Amino acid sequence: MRISAVNVYPIETPIVQEFYYSMGYVDKRASVIVEIVTDEGLVGYGESLCHGQQPVEASAAMIKYGYAPLIIGRNPYDRDVIWETLYNRSRPYGQGGIAVNALSGIDIALWDIIGKATGQPVYNLLGGAYRKTVMPYATGFHRKNGLSYPEALVEEAQGHLRNGFQAMKMKAGFGVPEDIEAICAVRDTLPKNVKLMADFNGAYDLGSAKKLVNALNGKDIFFLEELLPPEDMEGYAYLRAISSNYIAAGENIFTKIRYKDFFEKRALDIIQPDISSSGGFTELRKIAALAGAYNTLMFPHVWGSGVSMAAALQLIATIPPMPVSICPLEPMLEYDHAQHPFRLDIIHGGIEWEDGRIKIPDGPGLGVTVNKEILERYCKW
Repeated sequence: MRISAVNVYPIETPIVQEFYYSMGYVDKRASVIVEIVTDEGLVGYGESLCHGQQPVEASAAMIKYGYAPLIIGRNPYDRDVIWETLYNRSRPYGQGGIAVNALSGIDIALWDIIGKATGQPVYNLLGGAYRKTVMPYATGFHRKNGLSYPEALVEEAQGHLRNGFQAMKMKAGFGVPEDIEAICAVRDTLPKNVKLMADFNGAYDLGSAKKLVNALNGKDIFFLEELLPPEDMEGYAYLRAISSNYIAAGENIFTKIRYKDFFEKRALDIIQPDISSSGGFTELRKIAALAGAYNTLMFPHVWGSGVSMAAALQLIATIPPMPVSICPLEPMLEYDHAQHPFRLDIIHGGIEWEDGRIKIPDGPGLGVTVNKEILERYCKW
């Protein structure tokens, strides 16, 4: 079996009502979907994550012009060889960012192909499933013009609660006093058994983050995510030492090489690599192995389309409890509630719920079927 074609779909569409978070406004949802075709007719799909303000053309161009010519004719079973070849070829101008983001989409598609070729879900190819369902947490609480805060956040939290969510994550990073007021307002309205997290998207300097951490100590916030820019590893280590809540980050940390530094500094309680941006299955299984070696929790970041969600579910199935025990902390699935016109349409629905948990697809490969009509409808090329 050989790779005969690599097709790239940079897809994008405006949303009805723009929202904003600590890094700015979002007025569209977008992604880059990779389609790899083999000479035996098997087709695999992957995704390169697009953040709220990331142009789809960047990763798409990297895949089309940088990587695709290097893998035509290769055996898709050579996943590790292909990963290292592409990473080393792009090292002079990559090592992270768009280069690894684009590589992630290719890698996911290759694992999807092998799963289909063997009739196995990816989680079996990775060594088996520790779990067949996963608890989701609702990510949302983005800001919108014309609403009153923190009242709108409290109302949204109650909506997630009515919909059966037992965990949720709110956007923050709007100034230390405002964040403290908003987070505490939401926490005070939730039952004690419901987990609340806050995501700051790297909004703060160390001094401001320290002030916020101290104010939230003892407030029962499950984790505080991306308080600092990802470059400030020493700052994260400092915050972890003074915080009674878990300190988390990782969506903007790329590859095992960079994660190794965070582990050695004991900088994070929870790491959050994104499978569609931090390296795909091939690299995230190595990052997961490092997490195990350092006895650190791994809760993958998810903010892409249904393809990313399906890939993340396959990965989450294989993450061991840390450590394996009677009452471990299990990884959760981040479930994005921001407006996204093609999130689940792109996989024909494809995500099943069972008693408030999400079932991990058990079909071959990613376990979902990609809707080509959606790709063609929203494609910019």
